[in-house]
Amino acid sequence: MKKYLKIGITLFVVVILAISVKSFADVQLDTIHVNVDKTIVRPGEQVTVTVDFGQELGSYTIDIAYDDAIFEYVSAEGGTPNNTSDKVRVVFYDAITPRTTMQVTFKAKDNITTSNPTEFTLTAEGMASKDAQITYENITIPIIKNITVEPEYVPYTIALHYTGDIVKNEQKEMVLSYGSTMGRYYDHARLIAETTTPLGATVQLIGQDQEQLKHDIIQSGWGDAQGFAIGGKDALQSLNINAIFSDAGEYTVTLKLIDRDNADATIAENSFHFTISETQTIIPTIPEDQTRPNNSENSDSQMPIEPNVNNVALEDYVPDSDNNIVTNETEHAKQKLLYTGNEIYMPVVIIILATISVYAYYKKER
Repeated sequence: MKKYLKIGITLFVVVILAISVKSFADVQLDTIHVNVDKTIVRPGEQVTVTVDFGQELGSYTIDIAYDDAIFEYVSAEGGTPNNTSDKVRVVFYDAITPRTTMQVTFKAKDNITTSNPTEFTLTAEGMASKDAQITYENITIPIIKNITVEPEYVPYTIALHYTGDIVKNEQKEMVLSYGSTMGRYYDHARLIAETTTPLGATVQLIGQDQEQLKHDIIQSGWGDAQGFAIGGKDALQSLNINAIFSDAGEYTVTLKLIDRDNADATIAENSFHFTISETQTIIPTIPEDQTRPNNSENSDSQMPIEPNVNNVALEDYVPDSDNNIVTNETEHAKQKLLYTGNEIYMPVVIIILATISVYAYYKKER
């Protein structure tokens, strides 16, 4: 009987010791915390993952997995790192100078142009206290930290360019442009227009697509009815259009870029105001040889004069006694005619006088 009792006590002690050793070896490290210093990372920026153990550890092996299409490894602090393209392993063992934290730094790649939700996942093994008296359970269920890498988006803008006046019922060439230097991605965007016109008036904005089909943006919008993809770096588009306003007056055209996937929410909009005239305004141009300097001193301005008649030069214009505009050419002609008359009259007089003199002399001699 005593023999069996001793055996039972021995087995009981062994079981108790086994349970104690098992419990001692499998202590859970429930003080560990994992943090990232930012949750939104721009392309080219760095982000640091910090592991806080909550107590001093003399050894550990930490694995941090990451998406190597989005991040690249930069550095680690708190152990010996080994980067295997999509995972960084940091191994630490130092009973003299234990650690309570360790860090790994990553950099978001420069060529990212879209929003990329991603994550860092941490697992661990070989964790022990500084004196190695306590070992901790391995962390096999990953600790996950969510993060998003996306560009700093620039708002979309819409512009409309043209030159000169706009006349009713005449086509006016314009350039419609829209986009962003770093635009958020939209799978189904669309361009539409709204107008305010004079009573009974209409306006058209006609664009031609790649298949040479014409579309009135006012009536049907631009692009496929389901929308088109837009976004990324230098997401800029230009469209040559013809605008036609039916009547003279004041118009307002509001262009909108909308998101079909979000109940046609407005991505960007801009309003343009137009004053349409009845006819083209013509500003006469004065040739350089038909201008004369202003008499005012210290003035470089020129004043127009009446056009030349029969290509008469500017200096030939002079007023007559009645202040009518005549030309020096006329005066020259008069003088020329008078001069020509003298040339004919004087010789005749001289001839007559000479004849009379000769006749008188002849009579006297006889």
